[in-house]
Amino acid sequence: MLNRNTGRTSSKGSFGDTTIDDSSNAAYDKIKLKVEKNWNEHIRKSHQRNWTESKAHSSWQIFKIMAEFVDGFEALAKIGPCCCIFGSARVRPGNRYYELAVEIGKRLAEEGFGIISGGGPGIMEASNKGAQMGGGKSVGLNIELPFEQGSNSFVDKDQSLNFDYFFVRKVMFVKYSQAFIMMPGGFGTMDEFFEVLTLIQTGKMLQVPLILVGNEFWSGLLQWVKEVMMEKETNISSKDFELVKLANTAEEVAKHVLDFYKQHALQPNF
Repeated sequence: MLNRNTGRTSSKGSFGDTTIDDSSNAAYDKIKLKVEKNWNEHIRKSHQRNWTESKAHSSWQIFKIMAEFVDGFEALAKIGPCCCIFGSARVRPGNRYYELAVEIGKRLAEEGFGIISGGGPGIMEASNKGAQMGGGKSVGLNIELPFEQGSNSFVDKDQSLNFDYFFVRKVMFVKYSQAFIMMPGGFGTMDEFFEVLTLIQTGKMLQVPLILVGNEFWSGLLQWVKEVMMEKETNISSKDFELVKLANTAEEVAKHVLDFYKQHALQPNF
């Protein structure tokens, strides 16, 4: 209630009479507004500072990415025609696909091709081992991964490249490999397989042999691609499906590659 004589607001409740000065209300509101304004300014400056730091970091990152591209292009351009072998990093010597990758690497090296792998263990190690056994160049494009990666001992010391960025490393694989041999593997192998297939299908790189090794491993996927993706949904054409070849032995892989290059030139893919 407003007291006409004092100009104060009074109220009565269970705790008795309470009198609040209007000037106190105004002062409180003024302080609250100032605190809120200062806090909002603090938040604004804080966000701006973080964003500025982020932009500076990104600018330096660009130079690091450029350096990886330059180093990779210069190194791989000197190596000559190579075939790339992808597959699981988790298989070990004695595994049938490990031993088959050794045979494939050796057979292709005997035909004059270098072998490019991801530089790590498993199928990568096996393919580099085969390259050395066949007298070919053994190249490793290495990248650090939390569980699997570590450069294998069969990569030529002068042909080992290290990358921080997956996408730079992928460009190196795609630009200089004259054939892609896909051994059984996990998500990384699937990623590499479908990326190369998409680049060939869309004409973003030259057509090269794309060979899936191991009918038992790949037949289910190929059946789904044919029956569902191509025939039922018509999302690809029969011509697209024919971009992929299937092989079960080192000799079959070598034949696919050699037959292709009887009619095509060896050159970087883009």
